[in-house]
Amino acid sequence: MVDNVRVGIFGGSGFYSLVDGMQQVEVDTPYGKPSSPLMVGEIEGVKVAFMPRHGVKHELPPHAINYRANVWAMKAAGVRDVIGPCAAGSLQPHVGLGSFVVMDQFVDRTSARKDTFYDGPATTHIAQAEPYCPVLRQHAIAKCKQLGIEVHETGTVVVIQGPRFSTVAESRWFSSMGWEVINMTQYPEGYLCRELEMSYTGIALITDYDVGLADNPEIEPVSHEMVVKVFTENNEKLKGLLRAMVIDMPALEGRVSPAMNALEGARFGPAD
Repeated sequence: MVDNVRVGIFGGSGFYSLVDGMQQVEVDTPYGKPSSPLMVGEIEGVKVAFMPRHGVKHELPPHAINYRANVWAMKAAGVRDVIGPCAAGSLQPHVGLGSFVVMDQFVDRTSARKDTFYDGPATTHIAQAEPYCPVLRQHAIAKCKQLGIEVHETGTVVVIQGPRFSTVAESRWFSSMGWEVINMTQYPEGYLCRELEMSYTGIALITDYDVGLADNPEIEPVSHEMVVKVFTENNEKLKGLLRAMVIDMPALEGRVSPAMNALEGARFGPAD
């Protein structure tokens, strides 16, 4: 088993590889099989683990992903910082196709997903006022600006169960609430990273307008083909951002509260 990997990256729809020459590492977890083996390599001397969350052939729809196994595998490799890029729909006209949103809040509209490592007997409650790491968020924003990438510095993502897209009524509701982004995988992935004390930031690449922003007949409704097409067109831009983030990651100190408890300590050893 590989260890001492600094950065973990989950790939989303249309994003199935990171850099050439990565080592494939099988990881056994107490929660079953991850979406794929970890792909481990280096970017300018920084160890990175990559995993396509939908599987290498996009065989896993959002509701069928084993999020706990995926996150556990990253932790077991020693990952401390996780970047979760994802394809996402826009809920607001000003959030355009091909732009990036560095999300700062989520609204969970999923159901029946295994979304915690803490099933008892000890009851554990994890604060989520700030679900995304503020330091990693600012790092992502700064690198977007350096690279000339259009970036929205905040955004609330509403996470739906999938695999279906929204109804018109749902989409109108989400938009009327002022939420910017819609996606199917940001929860519980980011939250599970928080439970295992890894810093997490989600970066949404806008691939469509949800249901065509229902009240605007000039905007084409979302389709899976559109999502993959726009994501693919922007894949190199995303890889450039991830590379820039990885080679200049901020210091670890002070970014995750020392809330290590007996359950996690027993699994992964004492806190640093």
